[in-house]
Amino acid sequence: MRYALLIYNQVGDTDTLTPGELEELSREYWALRDDPAVTGGAGLQTPETATTVRLRDGHPLVTDGPFADTKEYFAGFYLAEADDLDAAAEIAARIPALRLGGVVEIRPLLPGD
Repeated sequence: MRYALLIYNQVGDTDTLTPGELEELSREYWALRDDPAVTGGAGLQTPETATTVRLRDGHPLVTDGPFADTKEYFAGFYLAEADDLDAAAEIAARIPALRLGGVVEIRPLLPGD
């Protein structure tokens, strides 16, 4: 089965890390890509770089920034192949965001995707 491992970071979670600690954190994220069960993924820029599209009176309304202020934000994802939810959770448990107060949401992909 294929799973999306959705990573939610805490705002400011890396603000106190040294350049060396940030480099090590980055290496940990990249190392997950070496796992044969991880088939893809990407990191996202911070929420202030977002553009939001809503429909108003049948017309698209495009605005800068995220929908709402939040303490957590969607920071990236991995795609993983796993036999079951427990195996997907083992991969998710290795995502460094968890140590920094973040959350990883595991969601099965729809069949055929």
